[in-house]
Amino acid sequence: MSTPVLEVRDLKRDYVTAGGLLRPARVVHAVKGVNFKLEKGKTLAVVGESGCGKSTLARMITLIDQQTSGDILIDGEKVDKSHGVTRAMRQKVQIVFQNPYGSLNPRQKIGEVLAEPLLLNTDMPSDERRQKAMAMLLKVGLGPEHFNRYPHMFSGGQRQRIAIARALMLNPSFLVLDEPVSALDLSVQAQILNLLKDLQDEFGLTYVFISHDLSVVRYIADEVMVMYFGDVVEHGSRDEVFSNPQHEYTRTLFAATPKSSVESIRERLAKKAALAG
Repeated sequence: MSTPVLEVRDLKRDYVTAGGLLRPARVVHAVKGVNFKLEKGKTLAVVGESGCGKSTLARMITLIDQQTSGDILIDGEKVDKSHGVTRAMRQKVQIVFQNPYGSLNPRQKIGEVLAEPLLLNTDMPSDERRQKAMAMLLKVGLGPEHFNRYPHMFSGGQRQRIAIARALMLNPSFLVLDEPVSALDLSVQAQILNLLKDLQDEFGLTYVFISHDLSVVRYIADEVMVMYFGDVVEHGSRDEVFSNPQHEYTRTLFAATPKSSVESIRERLAKKAALAG
């Protein structure tokens, strides 16, 4: 059996809140012993309401935050932040945030944004960096004319394409996508989700997809993990979880979700494109 791209064992994260004159400090258990394995080329969706711990989990597996206890293994290698994380290990995981504009340097042209990870993490010559940045820009559906433009000159969907391209520049083992389409219009959401699927098929990419939107999750996920106040209350294949949710919280979450279908949006876009052609 192949080694999982990502394995998490009994991962926990506690925060100590500051006390006051009449209020003692207390410990908040943000993530309470999460376990999972993720195979190459698969997508694990982590779902739940705000405050359930899914973004805290994302920050730990992207090596931004230190876990309180538990283990993270990437390509079978245990991550030990207490002794520092190697450059090679950091290259293996990249994150795409909800707000692409906030993660792009407004003073950098897009070509520089894409080439920067190569500049900081490799010894690649400048001409080669430029060529690779241009190739990745084309891969995410933008053109050569966009290479020397600044972030403010792009729409939200285009900025998210740029953020995805930048995340792929170092050929990571997996991507963490933290609410990557929730700030976008529905039609643009469908375009970005289609792009993510196409890239996954082409490069064998592995995704951890953080979301509260179940219609999006149903479209993109292979496995679904439901979190509630730091606990994993349900974990199974997409079809299992959606067709027969076992936990009461999962059923409540499903019942509260608007019935918007990404598949129907995709079909409408395809029809529109066919008519335009």
